[in-house]
Amino acid sequence: MGNCCGSSTPKKSKKPNPFYQDDFDVPAAAKAPKVLQPKSGALGMSVQEGQDITEKYVLGKELGRGEFGVTYICTDKETQEVLACKSISKAKLRTALDLEDVRREIAVMHHLPPHPNIVIFKGVYEDDNAVHLLMELCEGGELFDRIVARGHYTERAAATIAKTIIEVIQVCHKNGVMHRDLKPENFLFANKKESSPLKAIDFGLSIFFKPGERFNEIVGSPYYMAPEVLRRNYGPEIDVWSAGVIFYILLCGVPPFWAETEQGVAREILRGNVVFKRDPWPKVSENAKSLIRQMLEPDPKLRLTAQQVFEHPWLQDTKKVSNMPLGDVVRTRLMQFSAMNKLKKKVLEIIADQLSVEEVEGVKETFEKLDVDKDGVISIDELRNGLHHTGFQFSEEEIKHLMDSADSNKNGTLDYQEFAALVIHVEKMYDDDDHLQKAFTYLDKDGNGFIDKQELVEAIQDDLGPNDDLISHILLEVDVDKDGQISFQEFALMMRSGMDWRKASKRYSRGRFNNLSIRVLKDVSFGIKKSGTVVDGNHSLS
Repeated sequence: MGNCCGSSTPKKSKKPNPFYQDDFDVPAAAKAPKVLQPKSGALGMSVQEGQDITEKYVLGKELGRGEFGVTYICTDKETQEVLACKSISKAKLRTALDLEDVRREIAVMHHLPPHPNIVIFKGVYEDDNAVHLLMELCEGGELFDRIVARGHYTERAAATIAKTIIEVIQVCHKNGVMHRDLKPENFLFANKKESSPLKAIDFGLSIFFKPGERFNEIVGSPYYMAPEVLRRNYGPEIDVWSAGVIFYILLCGVPPFWAETEQGVAREILRGNVVFKRDPWPKVSENAKSLIRQMLEPDPKLRLTAQQVFEHPWLQDTKKVSNMPLGDVVRTRLMQFSAMNKLKKKVLEIIADQLSVEEVEGVKETFEKLDVDKDGVISIDELRNGLHHTGFQFSEEEIKHLMDSADSNKNGTLDYQEFAALVIHVEKMYDDDDHLQKAFTYLDKDGNGFIDKQELVEAIQDDLGPNDDLISHILLEVDVDKDGQISFQEFALMMRSGMDWRKASKRYSRGRFNNLSIRVLKDVSFGIKKSGTVVDGNHSLS
């Protein structure tokens, strides 16, 4: 996806603007005045609707990209202030759920009070093509990269970083915000100075919550997911668990729950067995280990709160924590862990580029065929008839389950947005290998069916620089048969180990569908006729 910001001033659309609808649930403090309403300057933020962002800013180097948009360096033409601009393409906001995500991210960032360890949100522009989020540019690098570059890493340094992370969680929770995606990659240093503050930068999966409220969406990154997320019944306690995982990695360089597949990681998380035996744990203080145990308590009711973590002796006076080096083994592990994540992130960016508007081709036609009475929605009777036309035999319970899974507003029918979201969701599920194959082909520059060392260098040198030892290590780890190159099978295994690469779509896990319903919906949506049925339990997409 290219730069979504044009150079000419777009005409203001006369159609209702979905970004200013007041139909999403936010706390009263964020509603008055409306965060996404033009001229909402009373809280210090204005939404510049219909104005070309390039009239005021120069968009420069691309910093990263995701499913919905691209982040650029952005310079104010008048003041020369350098910011980051996250440009979200409207063409890729295909469903009401996508719109809700963007509105909520803006609402959360605007709602959170100023804090030295949270990225500063500057404002929003919107034109016909995109919504542009302006924020502070953090150019000091990722957390692990800074640790590796320092060359001297101690338990005291880890405690100092840990205290910053838990302070961010405290601010979020005190203001009714659950982060839901805490991981080292979401913390950057503001600048390259040694004294630079560490900043939380990504609130794309954050959500407002009220005391006692429970959630069931599976979101986040597998290494850092709390067990109750996997069980689809959770509250803000999940952020403390994720922080506990980060603390563990900060002290030893590897995650506490690891396996070669996503499912394996999930099993380890549910087992909840935290081990403190390998080097450097014998020389890590009991205070640190005690804190991590209490943060990684499987029962969220028994887990420490963010306030209790902050008050723990290990964090109360970090100057008293041991300043003895944890050893090169920890720095090396952190470097390798970070490097592998950067390679996976690069692949995610390639996959995200492929999740284009083309994915919804034919969905509208299918919707119209199922909508027999042409009232603009699909009733359960119309869905039942459509499913039966595929040749499958369904129980009434299965049909109701599928309907309930897709009916996000629970009004008993599926509008086009709900139907499209469901079809796209299912199509992504069944195109796993297709998306991975396209990403592999992109990296395989000479087209010989393998990724060699030079091609690996080209893929991630912008993130890692000319680090031959690190590239060699990645190749050695991914190259299972040790023939000096990476086959597609080895590539796919890497992408599926401990990281849900399919979360290139953060809405991947919305809803619960059993495998039978997924197969049949795909058949209905894309006109594939089948006969017979295979019942495969009641497994969810997670």
